[in-house]
Amino acid sequence: MHTTNQGIIVSGGSRGLGLHLVQRLLEQGNRVATFARSRTEDMDRLSVAYPEDFHFSEVDATDVDGITKFFAAVSDKFGRIHSVVNNAAIGQDQLLMHTDVETVKSIVDINIVGPTILTRAAVKHMMLEGGGNIVSISSICGSRGYAGLTVYAGSKGYLDAMTRSLAREVGEAGIFVNCVAPGFFESEMSSVLRPEQLATIKRRTPSGALSNDENIFKVVDLVVSGTTNMQGQVVFVDGGITS
Repeated sequence: MHTTNQGIIVSGGSRGLGLHLVQRLLEQGNRVATFARSRTEDMDRLSVAYPEDFHFSEVDATDVDGITKFFAAVSDKFGRIHSVVNNAAIGQDQLLMHTDVETVKSIVDINIVGPTILTRAAVKHMMLEGGGNIVSISSICGSRGYAGLTVYAGSKGYLDAMTRSLAREVGEAGIFVNCVAPGFFESEMSSVLRPEQLATIKRRTPSGALSNDENIFKVVDLVVSGTTNMQGQVVFVDGGITS
């Protein structure tokens, strides 16, 4: 089931998985908006290719006021916002006792506060518009323990818990709230892992392979289609490593 002709916001869409989600959703005929800390060549390219259907703003994921204004601007341009994908995040590769307080604050601000503010704006909008879809990109780290990822894992566990509780708050309003939780996949975050670590992960994965951006997109696409009656769920895309 492909999403078409929807107004969709994807946070952190200037690179990596976020960029892939933005591009694929645009290809399917949706109107897509995203924000990131700085403009990139890909954002310029998409602005030229989809002048009416793409919107980009330079917004820091820790800027609460900026996120709120971004949502209002996109709503003015696109009209109804059908779906929001909380994708913006930063990773961690450090034992907690070696992680300085500023790093902890940064992870919390970007991975927790930012998605919460964007979700809050989406809920207010969708309540008035008759429903919608909110999808957060979580991680298997939110439900499984990994050394060196304590703060990051905690932030993803927050998204899982927020999803389950919010689904109960807004379900009757026709708003579907779910998480898509990838396993380790080829990304800037997994690039900190050593080759032998990645080899071990692949060996322990029942499918024998890491997931990729397209695997994750297909699940996100299904969830934001609004046709699944899926509510308050954390959907793993991990080749079975959490099974």
